[in-house]
Amino acid sequence: MKLARYLKPPQVCLDLDFRLKERLGEAGVDGVGDPWAVKVAVLDVLTHLLATTGRVGSQKKLLADLVNREKKASTALGGGLAVPHVRSKQAKEFMLCFARSEDGVDFEAPDGQPVHLFFCVCAPPYDDRFYLDVYRSLGAVFGHPEIKQAFLDARDEHEVIRALSRYQDDPVDSFGAGG
Repeated sequence: MKLARYLKPPQVCLDLDFRLKERLGEAGVDGVGDPWAVKVAVLDVLTHLLATTGRVGSQKKLLADLVNREKKASTALGGGLAVPHVRSKQAKEFMLCFARSEDGVDFEAPDGQPVHLFFCVCAPPYDDRFYLDVYRSLGAVFGHPEIKQAFLDARDEHEVIRALSRYQDDPVDSFGAGG
């Protein structure tokens, strides 16, 4: 699955820590206060990134949908990765965005570790199969340390997109580690 075709530079945020500090102040990001506020702030940044596609009905309602989905169960997968995802009436079609936190964010990961990489997936309610295929593909991408490292090391939005585009059906072979 060629996921990179859904990711454009305006949908990539490499300075998530800065944006969170703008929204919450230093104390809020460091966990002083309400940890849920940090999650909502992350989802707000992701919603803004999705809105750059021009495919969002109401940004406020999409944020509410993402927050309600996150309340059901954390979308953090562990290993420094979270994939917030939702099927929403606010999505005119499939959307994808990416954000990176160098400091890491407490996002209730099952391994208790901070999350550094966020991929947000949003699709219309009727798009079940494609939506689930994308979600599984993202999970498979990050099962390989060299791919995760490419996202951590990316210096700009284009490097993020190139890293994602190198993944096709076999992420190990795509990164030259396969045999």
